[in-house]
Formats: sequence, structure tokens, C-alpha cells
Amino acid sequence: MRTQVAIVGAGPAGLLLSHLLDRAGVESVIVETRSRAYVEARIRAGILEQSTVDLLREAGLGERLDREGDVHRGVYLQWPGARHHLDFVDLVGRSVTVYGQTEVTRDLGRARDAAGQEIVYEVTGTAVHDTDSAIDSAIDTAIDTATVRPSVTFTRADGRAERLEADVVVGCDGSFGPCRTAVPEPATWERTYPYSWLGILADVPPSTDELIYAWHPDGFALHSMRSPTVSRLYLQVPNGTDAATWSDDRIWEALATRLGHGEHGWTLTPGPITGKSVLPMRSFVQQPMRHGRLFLAGDAAHIVPPTGAKGLNLAVADVALLAPALADLLRHKDPRAADAYSERALRRVWRCTHFSWWMTTMLHVTGDPFDAQLQRSQLEWVASSTAAATGLAENYAGLPIGF
Repeated sequence: MRTQVAIVGAGPAGLLLSHLLDRAGVESVIVETRSRAYVEARIRAGILEQSTVDLLREAGLGERLDREGDVHRGVYLQWPGARHHLDFVDLVGRSVTVYGQTEVTRDLGRARDAAGQEIVYEVTGTAVHDTDSAIDSAIDTAIDTATVRPSVTFTRADGRAERLEADVVVGCDGSFGPCRTAVPEPATWERTYPYSWLGILADVPPSTDELIYAWHPDGFALHSMRSPTVSRLYLQVPNGTDAATWSDDRIWEALATRLGHGEHGWTLTPGPITGKSVLPMRSFVQQPMRHGRLFLAGDAAHIVPPTGAKGLNLAVADVALLAPALADLLRHKDPRAADAYSERALRRVWRCTHFSWWMTTMLHVTGDPFDAQLQRSQLEWVASSTAAATGLAENYAGLPIGF
């Protein structure tokens, strides 16, 4: 097999990259370990920054998003006895949209089907090869006549072994794929937080018009939503928690306590719980995000805790930089944007990593009374200072693509 760009991973990052490359006249092939049904059913974050929404619209992917997405002006920030609304539109002129990653992935899959995109699902033994060769000033010959090309090898579901040759390889294959480990001696930074989230999916209309981020002595809680009839909720729990030990009654009782049921003229409406899972909290950054003819995007290069709703949005921002850079490289033999990709992407990665860490450490209890006083001080500062609220709103609603 032969293509210009071999993409490893058919999640939203890989699908969006192939979509943007196709619009720029660059061909690609995607390989994916999981089945299409599995990829499209994964429940993931559902908060889209304004810049992500704008990009999807510009790429011709906004029809269902505009029809079914739930636009939010801001969030509620809460602690016992207090609830404060942060209006992002008033503060920074941007909103966020609740539209699940599952829906984004389905929209991209349909768009790629319509374009005839080649995606090979359910592969095994994926490996990348010969990505070390640099793309330099000899670009005219480096791509057109190189005898050693980057390649991806894999085995199809029917047992056939394949080698996919390409001009470049892009790893959109997440934390456990082969592309991250193909970068020799990278610099890495990692933090594992001393708590996790119990994620709850419930067939009940949301009890709130905006997301509620709640600090409570018992632990953090978040009231989010998936649709007008489905609520997504989270509780801080200790690391190693087994979701099966949390009965439905226990979950609703904890949510009612931490979210302030009966306070502020507000009540929490319980309903049937259809899903429970435990999500560890972790920050991870690997750099560089490019090695020779191998580029990384999304979770293959960085992970943030979900408190700031940055994971999917960071992946989209990576791809928004990478697609035009690869088009310049492969169509116009101009390597400048490709050479600058890692440095430019990492500026945003570290900004979002810091914001996610700040939101996480401000809202999650540690059991240390000193930490609790600092957290209350931060919350009161954000609620009372326009400058502080603007900083939160600017980061949450999203920085411009290319920051």
C-alpha cells in the first residue's frame, strides 16, 4: 500500500486530520486497532471550545453540531453556601458547546465515508518504521525519490500482513499506541493526582442550565449533560475505587450533598443510571511532537485531567496546525510549518496543561486543612475579581487556534 500520509488512529484526531488533508488535496490512509463500532461508541468529553466549533463549521462539519449542540454561556462555580455564575460571553465574548466526542466522531466518520476515505479497522501488531530521516532543504528530492520511506506495518482482521508506505506518518493513536514510543529519548513530564472521578451517565434531563463545578469538603462534584434527556455527572473518589461499590442510591445521595440540593432555590432530580466508570486523573506531556517524518497529535503526545475540558480541544488544535503544515510540505515542498509544528503546538499544550492543573487543584479536596483554606480563597477570588474570572473564562472557552 502507498499513500502520502499514514495516520495511525481513527479517533477524532485522526479522522479530522484526514478530512482537513483531503480538503487540501493530500491523500491519506488510516489504520485503527479497534472496530468502527467501538470507536464510535466511546463515551468521552463533550465540551467544545469556541475555536473547535468554528473549525468544524469551516471544515463543513457543522450541520448536526449547529442543530443538536447545546450552547452554554458559562458555568456555575460553587462551594458550600455560595454559587457564582461566570458568563464567558460577557467576559471574553466566547461560549462553549456541549456536543459529545462520540457525536464528533460519528460526524467525521460519515464525512470520510462520503469522501471515500480508506480506513482499515481492527488491525493488530501495528508498528512504525524508518521515520528517522529528516525533511530538510533538499525537500524536492527527499520526498520524491527517497529509497527508504516511512512505513506502517500491521495485520488485517483476516490475517493478511500489510506494509503501508508513506511520505510521513502521524500518530493519533493515544497513550498506548506505537507512535509515542517510536520517538527516541523524548523529554516527558507526568503527574498522577491522588484522586479519581466516578463518572455517571443517567437517563434524566439535566437539573441545571449550565455546568456546575462544586467544591465540597466531601470531595469535588460536577453536573454536566449529554443531551436534553441525558445527564453526565462526576464525583471525586479515591484512587483504586471500584465503581461497583457505589450503588445508585449512594451516588445520588453524594451528588445531592456536594451539589447543594435544596440550596440556591435548586434541586437535583435523580433518574436511572446507565453507566458508571472510574477515571484516573493524570497530566502527561511528551516533547518533541515530531521526530523526522513522524508527527504526534492528541493523546499520543499529551494528556490532561478532564477538569478543564481540554483533551479533545487540544487534539483538534494540534490537527488544525498539522494539516496545513503537511499540505505545505507535500504539495508545495515547503517544510517551514512542519519544522515549527512541535514548538507551536506545545505552547498551547503547556498553557492548557497549566489551566487543567489549576482547575483540578482548586476544586479537589486533599484532606489537608491548609489546602482547603487556599482553595476557598481561590474560589472567592475568582467569584469576586473580574480579572480572575476573565482568566478562567479565556482559558475555558478556548484560546484562538494557533496560539
